[in-house]
Amino acid sequence: MQVNPKLSELSVDGGLEVRLEAAYEVEMDEQWSYVGSKANQRWLWFAVDHVTSTVLAYVFGKRKDEVFKKLKTLLQPFDIARYYTDDWGAYQRHLETNKHEMGKRNTQKIERKNLNFRTWIKRLTRKTICFSKSELMHDTVIGLLINKVEFGRNIYV
Repeated sequence: MQVNPKLSELSVDGGLEVRLEAAYEVEMDEQWSYVGSKANQRWLWFAVDHVTSTVLAYVFGKRKDEVFKKLKTLLQPFDIARYYTDDWGAYQRHLETNKHEMGKRNTQKIERKNLNFRTWIKRLTRKTICFSKSELMHDTVIGLLINKVEFGRNIYV
């Protein structure tokens, strides 16, 4: 689980200080993959700024409400006014109705990001012979890509 470091910093006392950078609207989605066999599903949940298409935060887990709540907690400091999602039930259950809009009209940027991730990492492709054997390795490989491409971190240090 990670918050974009360009938008947040850890303080000396270990608290998270977040610089708000106009992330008033976000697109949220989940992306399917598996570890070992297709019976062991693993989901990447993430949110992007609707205007800049910057990944704000991500988390790995099952397709369960608890995992979505972790992502929502990571987004709290951004004071988001509008959420754009698909029609997965967790969004409807845990987002305020007046701040939530479902549909494909405003989720084009995050769907494009899903396509890019699937192109760059074959573990995210639906029909593939390339898959992870452990959740740790799965999360590490995808997390490194997000940290390098989206967060601008040097992953080679």
